[in-house]
Amino acid sequence: MAVTLADVAARAGVSSATVSRVLSGNYPVADATRNRVLRAVDELEYVVNGPASALAAASSDLLGILVNDIADPFFGIIASAVQGELEGRAYGGPVPQKLAVVCNTGGSPERELTYLTLLQRQRAAAVVLTGGAVEDPEHSAALATRLRRLAAGGTRIVLCGRPPLEDAATAREARRGTSKRTASSAPVRSQGAAGAVLTVAFDNRGGAHALTTHLLTLGHRHIGYVAGPAERTTTRHRLEGHRAALEAHGGLDADRAERLTVHGGGYDRSSGYEGTRELLRRAPETTAVLAANDTVALGVCAALREMGLRVPQDVSVAGFDDLPFSADASPALTTVRLPLHEAGARAGQLALGTLPPPQDGMAAMGHELVVRASTAPPRAGG
Repeated sequence: MAVTLADVAARAGVSSATVSRVLSGNYPVADATRNRVLRAVDELEYVVNGPASALAAASSDLLGILVNDIADPFFGIIASAVQGELEGRAYGGPVPQKLAVVCNTGGSPERELTYLTLLQRQRAAAVVLTGGAVEDPEHSAALATRLRRLAAGGTRIVLCGRPPLEDAATAREARRGTSKRTASSAPVRSQGAAGAVLTVAFDNRGGAHALTTHLLTLGHRHIGYVAGPAERTTTRHRLEGHRAALEAHGGLDADRAERLTVHGGGYDRSSGYEGTRELLRRAPETTAVLAANDTVALGVCAALREMGLRVPQDVSVAGFDDLPFSADASPALTTVRLPLHEAGARAGQLALGTLPPPQDGMAAMGHELVVRASTAPPRAGG
């Protein structure tokens, strides 16, 4: 049964009129009372609908951009491109004036949910969520609830660099061995309408497949993988592409693939450094290392140098994303170029409504293999 305004009022111990005043934001309400009402809204997972949606639809001039780490060039480039779309012209006229607010989650699922709640309270006009999603059933259900609330108020929602919500739900159910969904955990459907969830997706599987195929073509057969956090969709998709390439090249030994895969604590340099030391301890025969991203690849190279191994003469190294420093690394990194700026710009256009939404709700971005000096054929006997 849907939660009503009266239910929220009863939980908060106030009148329905007071709840309406708090949600509309147009009347003065004591801070203590407002906090009780908002807490009741959260606890009951109340979604404004029906006639009340007209109040919520009176959105502010706020555009929220959620990033895992604003210091990471991956997120900085996307956020900058989104914000850059605030200047220019729409397909129907001038771009509406908005205030862009970058919310740095630090990779915390809890903080991601908190920011979405705060943006809903501010009646944000649009929200762009960047980076891979956390594959945790409880978090995914809570995220879907937050997005339903935002969508019910007319907020445009764009996922940039993460898969559609339906994909995440399907993956969760496959791992749990069930296809049942409760109403509270059902994902928000991607649609072309304003207020729905739109997606700008990267081809992480295809990019990883291209990198692994490149190394296999060079002659490498002992390819290690320093992956990102196991619970992230980006990590899973890139690993799937890597292993699909191995299988296509003559079969995949699952046990060996696991031994040659190390999951780092993050997408940072230290994860690459520590992961490489663990990888070489497990599999000293490794002749090539794929890194979760370019920053991790720097840590991989540092660990190899410390162990007295040369890149690429002894061990080839490849990154992912083609971040600005990749071409200037020593040696320059072989990597996969993702169109980060273009994706951010597209996400900004969809969030602002200056670009018609794609027919199926998703815009797929391509990838490009960039071969540089960090990869070469394996040493003799490797």
